[in-house]
Amino acid sequence: MTTLRLVLGDQLNASHPWFRQPDDGCVVVMMEIRSETDYVVHHAQKVLAIFAAMRRFAEALQAAGHRVHYLRIGDSENRQGFAANLQWLAAHYQATRFERMEADEWRVERLLDEASARLGLPSTVVDAAHFLCERGELAQAFSERVPRLEYFYRDMRRRHGLLLDDHQKPVGGRWNFDADNRARWPGEPPTPDWPWAPTDVSALWQEIVAAGVRTLGEPGADALAWPLTRSQARAGLQVFIKQALPHFGRFQDAMSTREPLLFHSGLSFALNTKMLHPQEVIDAALEAFEAGAVDIAACEGFVRQILGWREYVRGVYWSRMPDYAQTNALQARRPLPRWYWTGETHMACLRHAIGQSLRLAYAHHIQRLMITGNFALLAGCDPDAVDAWYLGIYIDAFEWVEMPNTRGMSQYADGGLVASKPYAASASYIKRQSDYCKGCRYAATRRHGDDACPFNALYWDFMLRHEADFASNPRMAMPYRAWKRMDEPERTATLEHAHRLLERLDTL
Repeated sequence: MTTLRLVLGDQLNASHPWFRQPDDGCVVVMMEIRSETDYVVHHAQKVLAIFAAMRRFAEALQAAGHRVHYLRIGDSENRQGFAANLQWLAAHYQATRFERMEADEWRVERLLDEASARLGLPSTVVDAAHFLCERGELAQAFSERVPRLEYFYRDMRRRHGLLLDDHQKPVGGRWNFDADNRARWPGEPPTPDWPWAPTDVSALWQEIVAAGVRTLGEPGADALAWPLTRSQARAGLQVFIKQALPHFGRFQDAMSTREPLLFHSGLSFALNTKMLHPQEVIDAALEAFEAGAVDIAACEGFVRQILGWREYVRGVYWSRMPDYAQTNALQARRPLPRWYWTGETHMACLRHAIGQSLRLAYAHHIQRLMITGNFALLAGCDPDAVDAWYLGIYIDAFEWVEMPNTRGMSQYADGGLVASKPYAASASYIKRQSDYCKGCRYAATRRHGDDACPFNALYWDFMLRHEADFASNPRMAMPYRAWKRMDEPERTATLEHAHRLLERLDTL
């Protein structure tokens, strides 16, 4: 009597009930497969890090006494897909039962349902034992109406009893300290070093290349500086809490050419592959606050990202898929400019944000939202293309978290399901929050002319293209009033310049 238990590359949860003690009647199955490397083009470091972390997890399970069958990307018996591999493994072990955890992605859940049906064995799907809300609970709660994040977040605070006083009121007198967390980083205080030492994964990279896997970005195969084990992830968490969290709140919206991480945690890869549990991350931040090591604005801002936003986007995703993947409320159709894959643009902000992403497989959330996402929104780029780019280029990108962030928050393709207004901004925002504009060939203060920052004309063109959609939105009233105050020649020149830019996006 043998049970196959499938563990995916984003299910590296050592505390899952399956692994409390070895069971000789179970074989843990893990597989590196082309169907998962090829559905979009992924960053080389993403493929490397997931495979390397999977291999280390499998080794840890074996060392703890579990039976593990691990299929590497180049193994001759690897059929490169879930269904074919599971059929072969079931026959090999004469399996009598199949078990798996819930998949986080709708696409993978469907594939595994089909694979299980083809096996024809008694099967069970168990909770991944990771999130703070069960998937079914979220899907039901979000099914009729998606709540605003702020109200969802407050409910989560109350439910878990976090940052509340004895009267169940928010500590500090406010639920949200976001208004205190928008400072530009002037170079001080100094930022912590990158929290993880590089790991040589050159042999693994050669296997990936030999298997024919197509990737983008720099592999960093001799120096992959991401957590590949739970102990490494926990060490990175401690570095963040001690060295970065005290300044995280104030500078979380800042951007700089000098530091890619600034005071962000960089823990999203470890969280999304389940090497870390969100509760332990929240608890570490709360302990620092209670010890007086961080202020309420920093602690609350970080907790909101984990307890609020991370759980919230999962609710949006599972309550709205698969239709959510087809949303395009603004009817955006343009392809992404070619330099999204090279970083070779004259716009300093995009050159840096994309170049950093290609080099590190990472950019923090304001770079994603207000630089790369903002430009794609203003230019009217197809959300399908934007989705594929974000899903591929970032090491922490899995569809359940990427799609609501991209299609909803960044591109407004869901028509306001996630965001109450589009996150569109001109160069003034970028200049205020970063040092990107210094030395750029384009002038952040100009709307038209050869040296004018493209963000400015494209911003006004976007606003006018969608005036019927946004003019009645009270959060959008100010820019429309500003547009009406401009004289007619200025408005005409701005829109004409925007139309010229849209005709030559690849050359900007």
